[in-house]
Amino acid sequence: MSPRAEQPLLSVSCLLQAATIHSAASYLLGTMKYLASIVLLTAIAVAQTSTVPSPDSQSVPVDQENAKKARTLLDQAIQALGGDAYMNIRDITQEGRTYGFHHGESEGAGVVFWRFLKYPDQERIELTKKRDVVYIYRGNEGFEITYKGTRTDDPKNVADYTRRHHYALDWVLRHWLTEPGVAVFYEGPAIAAQKEAQQVTIMNAHNEAVTLYIDTNSHLPVKKTFSWRDPTDRQRNIEEEVYDAYRPVEGVMTPFSITRFYNGDMANQRFLTSVTYNKGLSDSLFSATVTYDPNKPLRK
Repeated sequence: MSPRAEQPLLSVSCLLQAATIHSAASYLLGTMKYLASIVLLTAIAVAQTSTVPSPDSQSVPVDQENAKKARTLLDQAIQALGGDAYMNIRDITQEGRTYGFHHGESEGAGVVFWRFLKYPDQERIELTKKRDVVYIYRGNEGFEITYKGTRTDDPKNVADYTRRHHYALDWVLRHWLTEPGVAVFYEGPAIAAQKEAQQVTIMNAHNEAVTLYIDTNSHLPVKKTFSWRDPTDRQRNIEEEVYDAYRPVEGVMTPFSITRFYNGDMANQRFLTSVTYNKGLSDSLFSATVTYDPNKPLRK
């Protein structure tokens, strides 16, 4: 909304009334009329200059220049991540240790994990040294596998997973940017994760937005943030991820440290010890069939 024009502090009638109580009124009034004439002429000259632009001033509109700057930064980020090698990742295998936090406080000493991801939407996570707790996600489906058998994962866990997948860095750079109706905005320099960065926002056709902070020197993404509104309480939540300890792996610059924040509080940290790409993971790795309902007693 355009701001309203400010009202003049004194109207002409007020000035004339004030002039009757001052001995130098006529002089002041004449001076003001002279100054008003100068201002009016100056305004007319400026208006004429701006309404007839010179050929040199007919440049690309500001919004297009802004989008071009944003696209350039995003292209640089993709190239820094590995270019074609990054864009052509088909599957990922990771090993490492993950740490959970509640309201910023650590929930324990962490747990080892193995993670298998196959694009576009299949993921398997194995936890503990025995790898006896497994989570599988396929699209909007989620499963938990333990010694009890296989059950449908908690709906909240599935919703959290699908949301994070939808706003994942790889998904945004590899899919959002190719979708119709996407818009990109350069939002200037910033400091993110103690690094000088350039801030770029990507908005899709559904008015969903992700803001990336791209390292000014390395051009690698150092932080990602997005917000969403909880359908239950209608409260707005902000999720962030910070990427650090990048290493080259098979032509792809890979962050070996990923820290996630939820509404400003640290929520999770992952430290990778091994990463491989494009091993040709089989779809059978992501298969799951429900064998029991946790809301019903187990059969003996």
